[in-house]
Amino acid sequence: MELCSATILLYIYRDSAIMEEKVGKFEGINAQLSKAISYFWRTRAHQLNRQKTFSYYNEPAASGPVTSSERLKGFINLITELLLEAGVKKQYIYYKKDLEIPGFFRPYKEWDLLVIKDYRLILALQVKFHVGLTFGNLFNTRIEEAVGVAQDFWIAYREGSYGKTVKPWLGYMLLLEDCPATRAQNRVKEPHFKVSPEFMNASFAKRYELFCRRLVSEGFYTAAVYILSDKREGLRGHYTEPAEDLSFDMFVQSLVTQATNYKSIGTME
Repeated sequence: MELCSATILLYIYRDSAIMEEKVGKFEGINAQLSKAISYFWRTRAHQLNRQKTFSYYNEPAASGPVTSSERLKGFINLITELLLEAGVKKQYIYYKKDLEIPGFFRPYKEWDLLVIKDYRLILALQVKFHVGLTFGNLFNTRIEEAVGVAQDFWIAYREGSYGKTVKPWLGYMLLLEDCPATRAQNRVKEPHFKVSPEFMNASFAKRYELFCRRLVSEGFYTAAVYILSDKREGLRGHYTEPAEDLSFDMFVQSLVTQATNYKSIGTME
């Protein structure tokens, strides 16, 4: 059954208030993640309905970064609360503004969340999603974007752009729509050379799993989390984690370890 726009909007306001609540000593992390996923899908549904309404009256509707950032608000708030629980003071966490830090091949990049203390970069987080679009083209874009961003980041770090700090923590979070198109097998093209066996007949869901795992194994990111969620069941917060090494629990453990290490050596005091 489809939800009307007013009902969806009510859910969004309710869930937005929930997102501001404290997680509580890392208890119920999966439940909190479920709420963030529900918020994502409800916000998206409301935005789509709003765009249809504006289109009917030939008026412009917000799109692009504005709509994307609102959808991701639940995830960002959840990570923020986890950092606070780990002992990071709020004034060192940037998640609503001042999110730009220098790159090497470009002047700067805007991240989704940063922790910076005394001109030292502690960690940076990038959150992405892939829903409701042509999966082939955007898949390639996501790969090129994530790898390029990481290379730009680490070279800038090597060049001293982030202050006199030890190696920062770099995180990547990806939500993929769980649907027949992402589960179906895909053919590969080999006009000249053989494709790696892992990609043979692999679905986009599997390709993304390999992608996220290799981002970490090859040192591009410190930790990655990969989540699948159906747009209907996702309204209720349902999600799956295809790989244990890319689970949210593992991701949070890595994140908290970084925050705790900095706190223990006094940089977060």
